[in-house]
Amino acid sequence: MAKYYITVNPHGGLKKGLDILDRVKPVFDGANAEITVLETEYAGHARDLARDMDMTDYDGFCCIGGDGTMHEVINGMMTRSDQKRFPIGLITGGTGNSFMHDLDCLDPVNAAKRIITGRRRPIDILKCDADGVTYYGFNIVGWGIPTDANILAEKMRWLGTQRYNVGAIIEVIRHRKRVARVEIDGNVIGADFGFIIGCNTIHTGKGMQMAPLARLDDGLIDLIIARKVGRLKLLKLFPKVFSGKHIGDPAVDYRQVNEFTIKPEDRNTLNIDGEMLGSTPIHVKVLQKEIDVLV
Repeated sequence: MAKYYITVNPHGGLKKGLDILDRVKPVFDGANAEITVLETEYAGHARDLARDMDMTDYDGFCCIGGDGTMHEVINGMMTRSDQKRFPIGLITGGTGNSFMHDLDCLDPVNAAKRIITGRRRPIDILKCDADGVTYYGFNIVGWGIPTDANILAEKMRWLGTQRYNVGAIIEVIRHRKRVARVEIDGNVIGADFGFIIGCNTIHTGKGMQMAPLARLDDGLIDLIIARKVGRLKLLKLFPKVFSGKHIGDPAVDYRQVNEFTIKPEDRNTLNIDGEMLGSTPIHVKVLQKEIDVLV
């Protein structure tokens, strides 16, 4: 009999975690799989559970949520004292769901059905040394507009999922100065940038195809560098992100790299998997096929 932990936040996000749990339970019951439900009680609780739970005789650690929940579970597992690795299953329940967009699995029941097959898929992890503190990402590491727009979006939650798009447009209009040095393969680029974002997934935000050539297990970070251009040019560039056509624009430098470093003039907060974490300077390195997901 297969056994799984499933974390659920009864109060977070759209407050639909328990409803999703009720929908997916029959999938596990029908497969004669045993589940242990863990209700999270505070921010970071899923991380602590993934770091501390006894995984003996368990076949996977699953969570109901989105990219933020997945981020917590990965960071918990990557910092376990016993260094144990176990498969992670994500049951779609977030707002952006970038990772599950890549897997073409936005329905939670479908996600549960994939989990009980026991199929494992290795994926890359981004190891981020952010001013001396280590974080692990599986989706994106962003600096510049992606970070500032997210910070602004959190102040406009009343707009729903559109708050991310509105935040990005406002930041484009603000046209802040963002001077930094970017180091790639020993080469240094110094400029005033709009944004720099390293991607492991194709999607980010609400359906944006930020890195249309990205693959989850290729050992490469898809690095998108947008130099500072005029407001009108940036506003015209923004809609192209949803189709991935922005990578053909002269203002965008698209590269596939193993690691990179960002050193801005000022200390800035970072966007790691949609979470506002850490501070520049940051060095990012890919760990190829570091963990398994149940898909």
